Amino acid sequence: MTGNPPRGGGSAGKGSGRGPDKGAGKTVGKGSGRPPAAKSAAGKAAAGKAAFGKSASRGPRAGGPGKPRFGRPERAGTGPRSSALDAAQRAAQLRGDDATGRSPWGEVEGAEPAPRPARAPRRPAPEEHASTEQTRAEPSRTKPAIARATRPRPADEMPAPLAEGPTRRQQRAAASATLASGVQTLTVETDEAGMRIDRFLTARFPQLPFARVQSIVRKGELRVDGKRAKPNDRLEPGMAVRVPPLKLDQPADRPRNPVRDQNDAEYIRSLILYEDADMMVLNKPFGLAVQGGSGTVRHVDGLLEALAGPDGQKPRLVHRLDKDTAGCLIVAKTRVAAATLAKSFRSRAARKIYWALTAGVPRTPQGRVSTYLVKEEPTDADARMRIAQHGEEGATHALTYYATVDQAAQKVSWLSFKPVTGRTHQLRAHAAHIGHPIVGDPKYFSVENWALPGGIQNRLHLLARRIVIPHPRTGKPIDVSAPLPPHMAQSWNLLGFDAARYDPIVDAPEA
Repeated sequence: MTGNPPRGGGSAGKGSGRGPDKGAGKTVGKGSGRPPAAKSAAGKAAAGKAAFGKSASRGPRAGGPGKPRFGRPERAGTGPRSSALDAAQRAAQLRGDDATGRSPWGEVEGAEPAPRPARAPRRPAPEEHASTEQTRAEPSRTKPAIARATRPRPADEMPAPLAEGPTRRQQRAAASATLASGVQTLTVETDEAGMRIDRFLTARFPQLPFARVQSIVRKGELRVDGKRAKPNDRLEPGMAVRVPPLKLDQPADRPRNPVRDQNDAEYIRSLILYEDADMMVLNKPFGLAVQGGSGTVRHVDGLLEALAGPDGQKPRLVHRLDKDTAGCLIVAKTRVAAATLAKSFRSRAARKIYWALTAGVPRTPQGRVSTYLVKEEPTDADARMRIAQHGEEGATHALTYYATVDQAAQKVSWLSFKPVTGRTHQLRAHAAHIGHPIVGDPKYFSVENWALPGGIQNRLHLLARRIVIPHPRTGKPIDVSAPLPPHMAQSWNLLGFDAARYDPIVDAPEA
């Protein structure tokens, strides 16, 4: 058994240019537990070269070989005086960190062991120096370090959950602020597919009056993918809607009144004819507007605010009824349901039946009315509709089927309507067009020398009696009927009409 040669002395300490033998490579790469004294001098020099990338070139240690230095026994010449682990521990102590019980690399999750030294001499990376020396010096501490790195973190060390995004109400407020300050480009979302451009703006900017929205679109101030848009244009996901800068009246930060909200919520719930998780059908009373406008403070859309959830989202209107028309009004509870129901109206998958009390008795008990309608005043959202010619600017086709259910003394008739299209004031304009306007209609009733029968109120006698529409989620038909409003029920009683009488309009064509 040979003694330890002095470092840098003898042929074993010089780099001979040969790579380490297989035994030395295994010892360094795998951290063998064999004592270093059992190695030959050449194996020691080769191991040191593989671990640190250079041969030992230092002169003999002070005191000569085999002599103790500062009263301590000399260590085997297998590496530097202090290992990388010792250096890391001393640095940690200087920082005030207790690193005696852990490995400086043990907390790195997913760390791989140091690679096996190559056969040819090379200069390894600093990480390899540290990993190799730690493995050779303390092989028994490797597994505990890995175990500590892979065990799950305690609950108090888990990262905090991500903060919730802005609510829908906050998004609308931010959009309104941006709209008032300058030009804004909006991107159509997936659940807004198929919406009309004017409805899209009304939903995004509730502070903007609907008449103002129509004025913006009509003047060409609104652009969709760089092109001018019409009020009835439909949007698709991903489209870019450019909105011009507007000066909006800043809404007053009026605190919500809990008592008023509770009363509004109870009133809306009292109107429900049908309700599930996706939609509800309201029995809109006579005289209650569906949406706000000039001088209109109380309306269905505003009352639905009382049913808004914690995120600020409220039920959404799917279609409209005139202020003085009573009956079935569909409201969606989610944006997805609103888009699906609106698509059912556009595709004419919804079936609607209206009841009306009209002046006179039609000569043809059942018939079909097909005309073109256009507004007399395009700038007025609630303007009177008139019969137009095909090709006239702004004219749209309107189709209605009607049937006479009953009549009283050739004076008034109970007519049932099935509109195929859904134009503004369509039934009122068509009833006047065939010479039998609806009783109590202030816009279209123009029969001369006609007196209102005694006991009948001078109110619009028009009811959205029944609606059948596919459910937005299941696709099954939802069939809902509304009762007669008080003033129509009074007229039916005076005239002897039976609301349970068979309605022949159900046999009318669907298109």
